[in-house]
Amino acid sequence: MTDDTSGTLDEALERLHASGPEHEGWLSNHAPMAVEALVRHGQGRTVHRWLDRYRDKLEEMPDSYARITEENWREALGDPRRLADWPAYFDRELADRPWRDVLAVWWPRLLPGIAGGATHPVIRVGHAVRTLLDDPGTTTAPRTAELAHALGYWAARHAPLPQLRQQPGPASGSAADALAAVEPVADQSGGIRARLARLTAFPTWPPTPQPGRTAAQQPTSRTTAPDAADPAEEARRRLTELVRAATHRYATHGHGSPVMLVHAATAPNAVLRVLPALPRELWAPSLDAAWAASAAVTAVYAPQEPLPADRLPSAAGVTPEEVFARAAAHGDEHAIKLTDTALDVAQGPDPLALAAALHACAMIDPAL
Repeated sequence: MTDDTSGTLDEALERLHASGPEHEGWLSNHAPMAVEALVRHGQGRTVHRWLDRYRDKLEEMPDSYARITEENWREALGDPRRLADWPAYFDRELADRPWRDVLAVWWPRLLPGIAGGATHPVIRVGHAVRTLLDDPGTTTAPRTAELAHALGYWAARHAPLPQLRQQPGPASGSAADALAAVEPVADQSGGIRARLARLTAFPTWPPTPQPGRTAAQQPTSRTTAPDAADPAEEARRRLTELVRAATHRYATHGHGSPVMLVHAATAPNAVLRVLPALPRELWAPSLDAAWAASAAVTAVYAPQEPLPADRLPSAAGVTPEEVFARAAAHGDEHAIKLTDTALDVAQGPDPLALAAALHACAMIDPAL
């Protein structure tokens, strides 16, 4: 992370924690995620100006409904009336126990509802955990409080996907081919909650070992190799592959819904960011949930056809730093978050990931 010696991120988080996680009924408050990305990529000087522009989208934290306890949390899960109660619960939990211990307990409880809140809650958790992992010895109160807000938002908006049939996955076993095999829902009208209710089936991914084949004969992708000896490490590699594939796909298919298709990449990347803080036995189920989230967003927003080759964006001659500076100048929170993920993908030479970020800046209206 870019050193934040000015304390800008902590100041911004403190400024935001009086605000609720949503506005206008259920639209997500993106500010904590965006300011974390801005600081991380050297744009800390722009944070407070960005917040000044964003403040019309901030609403006060809603009133408390009822205190959440160890005895009643199950009935409160997924209840948006508890948008204020859940962060208060996690504040108490994080005051009593190390944040990693709280996360290890709650991550598997929350994973089945990864699509809730249009995947924004898990994305917010990913940003919060990333700040806590940066320097575990100097965790600050605002960053711990941000984890409480993020987990609380996820708990309040927890919403499992409908039961889905499993279709055969691609023969190649690659994440890119699996996303290409996701069938768009026939009716892409309405908001994301109405669309997700229309899902019926997903391709099976990642590929499962096939009886009678050696490890070398198993389906695999062009970018990873099977690792039966270490399922957790294989899950991490597969998740990295999924984030890359979804980011690349945004470059070619993001025009279907420039704002919403951002989350097909940023949601699995949030899960990837959290893995180092989790027990390794949770890595494989985390991969499964990340695939479900990415595939679901793809199914309900993706266009039927990719952009023609001559309309694909180009990042030739542009550095990652310049790409993020463009996103910061653009100002839209979705463009900033997609670019943040694209730069994770582009840590090695990856012009298509950078092109995806430039495409987001070109397609997303900053006035939305």
